[in-house]
Amino acid sequence: MILLLDQITKALALTHLTPGEPVNVIGSLLKFNLIRNPGAAFSLGTGYTPYISAVQITVAIGVVYLSRRLGSAGWAVAFGLLFGGAVGNIIDRIFREPSAFHGHVVDFLQTPHWAIFNVADMAVTSAAILLVIQTLRGVKLDGTREQRR
Repeated sequence: MILLLDQITKALALTHLTPGEPVNVIGSLLKFNLIRNPGAAFSLGTGYTPYISAVQITVAIGVVYLSRRLGSAGWAVAFGLLFGGAVGNIIDRIFREPSAFHGHVVDFLQTPHWAIFNVADMAVTSAAILLVIQTLRGVKLDGTREQRR
C-alpha cells in the first residue's frame, strides 16, 4: 500500500507541480513544492547516490529476510512501512534521471522548518519510530517479550 501510494503521489506531483513554484495547501503549514533530490534526507550526501541506493536495496532485502520470522503485528507494520518506503525511493534512484542508480528522488511535501519529503520518507520515519517502540517494549520479532531483570 505504501509503495503504491508513494508512486501515485509522485506521479501526481510531477504532473501537476512546477519546480520552484510552491503551492500552499494548508496555509504555510503544508505546501506542495516539487524538487528532485539526489541525496538522502535534508539533501545530505548528494554525491553518494549509488551508495544510498545500495543501502536502501540492502535494507529492503533485510526486511524481506527478517519478515519470515515475524510473529508481532507491531514489527509487521514497521517492516511494511520500511519496505514500502525504501522501495519507493529505490525505484526513483534506479529509474529516474539522470541515470540508473544516480536517479533523483521526487520530493514534494514541505512543512515549516523541515526538509521537503515524500510519502516514502514518511513511511521510513514512521517505521523507525515503531522499531524503537517495539525494541523499548522488549517485543522480539517472533512476538515474544524479553524477560526484564
